[in-house]
Amino acid sequence: MDAAHDPDDVCNQPPPFADVNLAALDAPLMASATQAGIADEILAFGREWGGADQLALGRLANENPPELHSHDPQGRRCDVVEFHPAYHALTAQSISAGLHCSGWDLTDRPRQAARAARLYLVSQVEAGHVCPLTMTHAAPASLAAAPQLLRDWLPRIRSRVYDGRFLPFWEKAGVTIGMGMTERQGGTDVRANTTRADCIQGEEYEITGAKWFFSAPMSDAALVLAQAKAGLTCFLMPRFRPDGRVNALRLVRLKRKLGNRSNASSEVEFDRAFAWRVGEEGRGIQTIIEMVQMTRLDCAVSSAALMRMALSRALHHARHRTVFQKKLIDQPAMAMVLADLALDAEAYTALSLRLARSVDGAASPAPGHEAEAARVRVLTPVVKFAVCKAAPGFIGEAMEVLGGNGYVEDSALPRLYREAPVNAIWEGSGNVMALDLARVAKREPDTLAAVLDDLLRIAGDLPGAVAAAETVVECLRAGDREAHARRAAERLATLAAAAALAESAPPAIAEAFAATRLGRPASLYGTNAVDGVRDQLIARALAA
Repeated sequence: MDAAHDPDDVCNQPPPFADVNLAALDAPLMASATQAGIADEILAFGREWGGADQLALGRLANENPPELHSHDPQGRRCDVVEFHPAYHALTAQSISAGLHCSGWDLTDRPRQAARAARLYLVSQVEAGHVCPLTMTHAAPASLAAAPQLLRDWLPRIRSRVYDGRFLPFWEKAGVTIGMGMTERQGGTDVRANTTRADCIQGEEYEITGAKWFFSAPMSDAALVLAQAKAGLTCFLMPRFRPDGRVNALRLVRLKRKLGNRSNASSEVEFDRAFAWRVGEEGRGIQTIIEMVQMTRLDCAVSSAALMRMALSRALHHARHRTVFQKKLIDQPAMAMVLADLALDAEAYTALSLRLARSVDGAASPAPGHEAEAARVRVLTPVVKFAVCKAAPGFIGEAMEVLGGNGYVEDSALPRLYREAPVNAIWEGSGNVMALDLARVAKREPDTLAAVLDDLLRIAGDLPGAVAAAETVVECLRAGDREAHARRAAERLATLAAAAALAESAPPAIAEAFAATRLGRPASLYGTNAVDGVRDQLIARALAA
């Protein structure tokens, strides 16, 4: 065959994006890790998760989604979900790294910051398997309302051993915990739930009803909401009853989702299923919201990670692809798009990881913990709102950098694009997050004021910062504050991102972000005035 027409001679295509250190490539991540004092361990972790075999596991776990087996070959009901070996391999590695438990380690080190940085790296490789780990990590916050249950379950939650066998929890080396709140008639309005809980004795109940979304059904137990005599109540429902029999959770079907395909989400029916009460009857929302507050942070971190991986792929392509006798990255129009993307990616990374440090600070007895606790209360829904809403559009723009190569399923971009919307929906959609901010403004105006003062102390000299704070106050003082809650959340998140950049990024980058996102409304990628920091942003975005 003529060498000029050899189909195996591939020219002007980038090499595979593999065997890279995901942390070393990412100067914004390393800036945040350095602030938290965890740079060395994050570098080592980034090297481990950037390997070609690791990236292949992420692809395989999504190409081979889980399957429900409602009955065994003899016709007995079993309700088992079968996963591809890639899913188990990823889960085992993430559990070994403590993604499901390290926030509860008995140590003085920055637990949440270190875990969030690891989660950020893992989610770039495969975000679906993180779902049960996120819920497991957050579950002890709710189980604290039932001290005996916490004593029984926490040692197995803290285990770094993945045990995927379908056995009673007391026979396993480690456990995971899922969640079931929503029903088809209520959705977000969980007070409309009709699932019923009948007391057997003490804190033991039997639950009858159904859940429209039951997350991670192969977990060893799930926190669920049901109506008891005193009202909506939280329960821990194990997959096996205390006598060793399989509990009466009937998995009706697995959801066919847009993305998040490696992870199982199901519809479920309860036929007098056994459960333990968690907290007081009638206080189900107050009990489970302790768990939800922590999972919202993970949603933001994971969305920032998806954006980061999309940007990495786009930059890798642009550095190797030649168009019109120049590398794509050297084409001025493309460089402006990539720099504009890099600016948002840096801001959302800094914002998410700064919130994780606030969680650490709030739990510390050191001076300033009150201010960090206020940040957590006010900014958690705001950060989730902004970062998760930004991800789909961001990834769509990054996909366009690769052209047709980014649109086909051989590329990682379609998977990232499909994955992005779930974090904006899960654990409270955009309106729910914005209304949470409105409730804080109404019930805790001094807390909101303290957070705004703190952000202006850091970022008050940046363009548009003072005006943004004034807009937040104006929107939330209005008689129709609910109608303006989204605008307030967006302005507050952007101000918090500018402050996070002021703490972790070069001053010129914080200035550029504020000028193009606070001083004036952000426009389409590639049209914002980032000329002065264009090359610096691109260099920081794919550093090595």
